[in-house]
Amino acid sequence: MTKHTIIIGSGINSLCAAVVLATSGQRVTVFEKNDWLGGNILTKELSVPGFRHEIFSGFHPLFTSGPFYREFRTTLEAYGVTYLNTEYTAGVLLPDGRALALRDNRDKNVAALNGAHSGDGDAYRRVMTAFDQQAELAFGLLSKELWSLGGAGLAAKNLWSMGPEGLLEFFGEALPDARKWLDNTFRSDLVRAALAPWTLHTGMGPDDAGGSLMLRIILASFENTGMPVAEGGGTRLVEALTRIITDNGGECHTASIVDRIVVEDGRATGVEVAGQLHPADRVLANVSPTALYGQLLPASAVPQATRQEADDYRYGRGNMQIQLSLDHPPRWPNPVLLKTGMVHVTPGMNGTSRAVNEAVRGLLPAEPTIVVGQHTAIDPSRAPEGKWTIWIQLQELPASPTGDSLGEIDCHGEWTEAIAEAYADRVIAILDRQLPGFAEDILERHVLSPADLARINPNLVGGDPYCGKASLDQFLFWRPLPGMRGHETPVTDLYHIGAATHPGPGLNGTSGYLVAKQLT
Repeated sequence: MTKHTIIIGSGINSLCAAVVLATSGQRVTVFEKNDWLGGNILTKELSVPGFRHEIFSGFHPLFTSGPFYREFRTTLEAYGVTYLNTEYTAGVLLPDGRALALRDNRDKNVAALNGAHSGDGDAYRRVMTAFDQQAELAFGLLSKELWSLGGAGLAAKNLWSMGPEGLLEFFGEALPDARKWLDNTFRSDLVRAALAPWTLHTGMGPDDAGGSLMLRIILASFENTGMPVAEGGGTRLVEALTRIITDNGGECHTASIVDRIVVEDGRATGVEVAGQLHPADRVLANVSPTALYGQLLPASAVPQATRQEADDYRYGRGNMQIQLSLDHPPRWPNPVLLKTGMVHVTPGMNGTSRAVNEAVRGLLPAEPTIVVGQHTAIDPSRAPEGKWTIWIQLQELPASPTGDSLGEIDCHGEWTEAIAEAYADRVIAILDRQLPGFAEDILERHVLSPADLARINPNLVGGDPYCGKASLDQFLFWRPLPGMRGHETPVTDLYHIGAATHPGPGLNGTSGYLVAKQLT
C-alpha cells in the first residue's frame, strides 16, 4: 500500500523531500501557511515594473553543491531551471576605498591576495591545499545523516585515511575562532576584512568558536561552486520543484496553517488544518524546535527532558533585508566589484566584531557590515537594460532593539517601521558616502525588519534567518537537540527537518533530502 507523507511548511527542505518521495511513487501532501510556496525563496517585482527582487534568501551555492541537486539536476533542467554564475564570487570595500574581489579559481585568488600583501596569497594557497586533504570529511559531515551507516562509513573511511592523529588535528583546527585563524594566516587587514564577514553567513561572528573551519569551507565552496543564482529568480526553482511534485501525484496547499500534529499511541497519524483532520502514515515537520515541541505536539507526547532541551534551544541575531531598484549600476571605486556577486561594505574585521557585539547587547550597530548582493551582475534579466537591483542583508541586528550605539534612533525593545526605516537610512548613507550618487539612483526601497521576517515566516524566530544559532553546542550531532538522533523525534513516524536540524542553514535542501531517502 502506498505510504502517505504530510510535510509541514514549504521551504527548500520540504520541497526537496517531497520531490524524492513523490518521484519514488509515494503520496505526498505539503501544507504551507503563506499564500506562496518556497519559504525563504521568493522572487517578485515591487512597485517599479521590470525589477525582479529576491525578497529573502539570495544565492544558492549550498544547494547546487548539495546531494539533492546532484541527483535531480537533469530533472530540474528539464523543468526549466538554469543556474547562472560569475567568476567574481565575493568582494569587500573598506571606508578608505580599498577593495578586493575573490574568484572561483585558486591561482587567481593567490595572485589577488599577494597583490593585497606580499605573501598572503602564498599563505592562502598553503592553508587551502592543506584543507584539500580534509575537504571530503568536512563536506561529508554536511551532506550525510550522521546517525546512520553513511555517517559511520564516513568516519571509518577518514579514520583509515587520516589516522587518529589526523582526525584529532582536523577537529583541533576546526575549534578556533575565525579571528585566530585570520590573524595567524594573513598579514593584510584588507584580506582579513574580505574573509571575516563570511562568518556572519553561518550565523556566527569572527570571535565565535568553530569559525575557522566554516571560513575554509566557504572559501572552498567559492572555488568549486562560485555564487550561483537561478536565472529569472529563485522562484523559478520553487516552481519547478512544485511541478515535479504535482506531476507525480503530490499536492501542495497554500494558506493552510497546521494547528497540531495528531499523535495516537506514540505515533504521528496526521495533522489538523483549520479543524479538519488529514490522516497520514508519517509527518515531516519543517519548523523550529520551539514550534514543534511547544505548540504542534500534545504535551503528553513530549518527554520532559526533550521539552527542557527545546526550551534551552537558542536563536541567533536578527536580520534585515533591503531591496533597492537603481536607475544606474553602482559606481564602485574598483570596477571589478561591479562584476562581483556579493560585496561586503565593512570597516574591517574589528568592525564586524564590534557590530556583532553591539547587536548581542541589544544595540543597533553604529556601522554594520553591509552585505550587497548584485543579482544583476550575474543575471541581467533581473532589471531593465542599464538599471540594477541591489539585495542588502544586515546580519548584525538585535532581535529586540533596546538602544542605538549612536544614540540617534529611539528604541524601546521592539522593532517598529520607524526604527527599521531610520536604520535603513543609516545604511544608505554609508553606501552613499562610498559610492558616488548611490542615493540619487534609488528608484524604490523595500525594508523588512527582523520583526517583519518573523511575522512572515515563523521559523525566523526573532528575525534569525538560520532558525537557531550555529554554535558548537547546536551543530552536527547536537543540532537541533543533544538528546535526539539526527532527524528523529520522540514520536514514531514524525521527523524534524529544516534549517534548525542537521546540517543546518544555508538553503541547501539536505535535511529534507536525507530524511526522504531513508523513507524510500
